[in-house]
Amino acid sequence: MTNLPLTHRLADLRDCEALQALIEAAISELQTPFLDAAQVAASRTLMGLDTQLIEDGTYFVVEAGGQMAGCGGWSRRATLYGGDRSPGRSSALLDPATDAARVRAMYTHPDHTRRGVGRRILSLCEDAARAEGFQAVELMSTMAGEPLYRACGYAVLEPVVDHRGGAPVPLLRMRKRLNVDRIGR
Repeated sequence: MTNLPLTHRLADLRDCEALQALIEAAISELQTPFLDAAQVAASRTLMGLDTQLIEDGTYFVVEAGGQMAGCGGWSRRATLYGGDRSPGRSSALLDPATDAARVRAMYTHPDHTRRGVGRRILSLCEDAARAEGFQAVELMSTMAGEPLYRACGYAVLEPVVDHRGGAPVPLLRMRKRLNVDRIGR
């Protein structure tokens, strides 16, 4: 597939079916070099679409040639990761003066990896969080996502193993300090 120009927009609840398909493809194909079959299955419980992000107007769709190439968002809420089905969610609001915003539910369709989709989503999320006064962002990275996040300035705070999906899934809690003087790249 040729590199088509990327465009972005805010996700709408009408996008949910297409977003679910993109997320399923990303989990199924991009996690397999790092996880066994039981861990990939567990990832479906731990990860996924969080419609609260869409309702909050903080979830982006990146398209290439009119097709969804990726999705992801940021949050001013306490939940660090997980989708609608994930246990242990909290919708409590964060304080931009003391808390880090969350980068959440980032997925790139396997047909669009290594084409700038993830970087575009991160930039959109960081700019929006910065505009609301957040000075840092945190995320929970899969092993597949770690190289992108490191390349974009995120540092590992701690390794985590999440057993809630029925198999141990290795994750990395990562953080980046935002330059609050720099909005828009």
